[in-house]
Amino acid sequence: MIKMIMHGCNGAMGQTITGIAAEEEDIAIVAGIDPSDTKQNPYPVFPSLEACNVEADVIVDFASAKAVDGLLAYSIRKKIPVVVCTTGLSEEQNKKIEEASGQVAVLRSANMSLGVNLLMKLVKEAAQVLAAAGFDIEILEKHHNKKVDSPSGTALALADSINEAMGLKYHYVYDRSLKREARDKKEIGIQAVRGGTIVGEHDVIFAGRDEVITFNHTAYSKAIFAKGAVSAAKFLAGKTPGLYTMKDVIES
Repeated sequence: MIKMIMHGCNGAMGQTITGIAAEEEDIAIVAGIDPSDTKQNPYPVFPSLEACNVEADVIVDFASAKAVDGLLAYSIRKKIPVVVCTTGLSEEQNKKIEEASGQVAVLRSANMSLGVNLLMKLVKEAAQVLAAAGFDIEILEKHHNKKVDSPSGTALALADSINEAMGLKYHYVYDRSLKREARDKKEIGIQAVRGGTIVGEHDVIFAGRDEVITFNHTAYSKAIFAKGAVSAAKFLAGKTPGLYTMKDVIES
């Protein structure tokens, strides 16, 4: 049985993962971490990782960006593999994740959904044909009104997938209101919508002369991300130090 710590257990995703993990036979949440214990959880909850005295095989993180530095330090010190799902991280924090992966197994993904990770592969292949043929590229993402980071980590990951396929020749544009000029052929426009209870929707648009091709992924519940996070935790437990992604989980 794989023993897991849920970092950010009382958040929306933490609670969804708690429900998903409870139905699994080969993994169990043995402790939760959250500053305020306002939920009824089937495991002990500690206000911080430092206060946690429960042994575990893996940590799943769905807390906040400000908690990631302490999470990585704890993971390294305890040699516990960690699945980092929190988005909105700074460049410095992403660099710390890479450095941490030299000492402990770290799985980093902007989106835990199987469908989204397949979408990243598809848009990369599409870009090699369509962008090379002069198609403009735009990404539109939509999320609920409680999401604080913008654009979404998934939108940026989709843009990065395309950019990598095209030799990193593109730059990203998030706001066109400050300039009155035609778009650059080497830009990827990324726009965000926040409203209501939208779980997550991403459109990758390739717009050419007289034709438009759109790739779309729509999430109807947080359960798809929770299932992916639990699968990632099962995969990562016991792994040697290194930086892993959902692609490794899918292909394992």
